[in-house]
Amino acid sequence: MLVYLRLFKESFSFAINALRNNKLRTFLSLLGITIGIFSIIAVLAAVDSLDKSIKDQLSGLDKNTMYLTKYSFGPTEVPRWQRENFPQAEHDDYQFIERNVPDIAAIAYVIFGSSENIKYEGTTVTGVDITPISDGIYEIENLKIAEGRFYTEAESNSGSNVMVVGSATAENLFGTVNPIGKTVRAYGRKMTVIGVLKKVGTGLGDSPDEKAYVPANFVRQFKNGGADGLPGAVIIKPEKGVDIGAFESVLKQKYRAYRGLKADEPDNFFINKISGFTAFIDGIIATLNMIGWIISGFSLLVGGFGIANIMFVSVRERTNLIGIQKSLGAKNKFIMFQFLFEAVILSVLGGLIGIILVWLISFIATAALDFEFVLSFYNIFLGFSLSTFIGLISGVIPALTASRLDPVEAIRTGM
Repeated sequence: MLVYLRLFKESFSFAINALRNNKLRTFLSLLGITIGIFSIIAVLAAVDSLDKSIKDQLSGLDKNTMYLTKYSFGPTEVPRWQRENFPQAEHDDYQFIERNVPDIAAIAYVIFGSSENIKYEGTTVTGVDITPISDGIYEIENLKIAEGRFYTEAESNSGSNVMVVGSATAENLFGTVNPIGKTVRAYGRKMTVIGVLKKVGTGLGDSPDEKAYVPANFVRQFKNGGADGLPGAVIIKPEKGVDIGAFESVLKQKYRAYRGLKADEPDNFFINKISGFTAFIDGIIATLNMIGWIISGFSLLVGGFGIANIMFVSVRERTNLIGIQKSLGAKNKFIMFQFLFEAVILSVLGGLIGIILVWLISFIATAALDFEFVLSFYNIFLGFSLSTFIGLISGVIPALTASRLDPVEAIRTGM
């Protein structure tokens, strides 16, 4: 064990000397491995951060939650022209399902909103994502109230001019003023703010922090949410413990009958489940990871060649020293491990620089963008493992070459 520790110490010294004596060559060789490790870890960290952000937003939703609408949230075999002719999901559909489909824990009708301006006294916040939706969304999305309250079923049904705002919207609109009870203007009408949601802080464009919620029936008073108007959906959360397959079958059967579809006619609607959406997202994440690996692999290949090149040069420069070591009794494996350790040290150093760069950029981006970039221990371990593996692969041939040198020829060549 002491022999290998001394070997490691000597190899580390040789590597440091190589860095000092051939700064430009070493820098160019390390650049490839640094860029390769940086690229892979940066892509993985970015994709993991996006995945975590999306999953955090969906964490409040039951995976069995269903969106009944004319749109498909994932790939579908139904032609586009046929989907465009599907009727919209309307408020009457929502009422029918609420009254006739059993085992529903919560249900809501949403009109896919539009960006609107909200004005309070002299302050105007533009492009706010206002979501017209019934009160059931409070339970479906497991929303949390920081101040005030959410609108009630009575307010939702009557279409009261009330509004619940996200934390970012409240801050932009009111600053340090307490928003509860304040009158704002949206859709060209006066509305009363009755609640502020707790901050989620995911940083995504559709974060609840940047939204505002109003009763769908309020918007239906002046905007058409029917077949030719704004698109809508019925959001359904089944009771816990219900057989989801049977529930979906009953829902589809009753809704087809409500729409007057015959047995041989295809569905003119989609039932999109959150579980299917998360599976679709997982597929996209996997594809992004694969693309990142392919692109970064080229950088790693260049970095590996760079390490191999510097090791061949190192063997040539130290041929005389190798001959002397072997003439004094150094075994082949001692010479081989000496150069292998050196290659690994150089490669790990490049990987370490790449990981530090990813950490710095993640830290700066998190502070600047209010989006949490995640550099997990797994990705750090992966970076070190990859750099070590590349060092081993890149150094094995130069190390074998050095270990097989004839001591007499090596001394003669090096003179």
